[in-house]
Amino acid sequence: MTTSQNDFTARHYAPRAEDYVTSQVHAAGEDLDQVEAMLRAAAATRVLDLGCGGGHVSYRAAPYAGEVIAADVTSQMLEMVAKTASERGLHNIKTRQAAAENLPFDDASFDVVICRFSAHHWQAMGAGLRQAKRVLAAGGSAMFIDTVAPANPVLDTHLQAVELLRDASHVRNYDLAEWTAALGRAGFRITGVTPRRLRMEFSTWIARTRTPPHHAEAIRSLQKMASETVQNHFAIEPDGSFTIDTVAITANAA
Repeated sequence: MTTSQNDFTARHYAPRAEDYVTSQVHAAGEDLDQVEAMLRAAAATRVLDLGCGGGHVSYRAAPYAGEVIAADVTSQMLEMVAKTASERGLHNIKTRQAAAENLPFDDASFDVVICRFSAHHWQAMGAGLRQAKRVLAAGGSAMFIDTVAPANPVLDTHLQAVELLRDASHVRNYDLAEWTAALGRAGFRITGVTPRRLRMEFSTWIARTRTPPHHAEAIRSLQKMASETVQNHFAIEPDGSFTIDTVAITANAA
């Protein structure tokens, strides 16, 4: 039987669930502050944390929403999110196992949809965005946060190569033009774009995904052999740490 990308991703992340709950890269950041500011203003009744991973959007959203649904393909992630939410007294967080491309929710059932660092794992980005639009109520708001690829093909190729070596479930980091086009096709109207840069400390970056040592060595080899253009853009450091581009895109129904 053929295994889908979503099934593969779920199995891949099952033993890594706790690492993502405790990850400081995922637990903090200006993008989460932006999420919180949006939710504070929205006074949302129901929020969807789409591809919740370690649940950090859900934890920020809970004080500003009647109910938060944390959805992910990995059941072990959801178990950790439920446990952490209970420990923090965030009893309005509920979990639901679901793929972005096939959400088990009614049309227009959420006031806010937020997706953070998830879409680069989706089996079909366009289908996931159409589902996000379907479940968003009229007048609702959405925010999509992700690592993004540079438009320059040389830089893009390097990024996709090291991401795949680090994490076999990686599908693609899309560039900003691909994001804006895909959101438009899904029926969203973009209201804001906030680019950021995020430093990745190499040892914790590979530890979080439990990257095999020979893959980590291959990444370091690519980094050391990279052109000056690549070295400079990603600010590659002697220990392999580097800086990546991210974007937060706010949108509503077109």
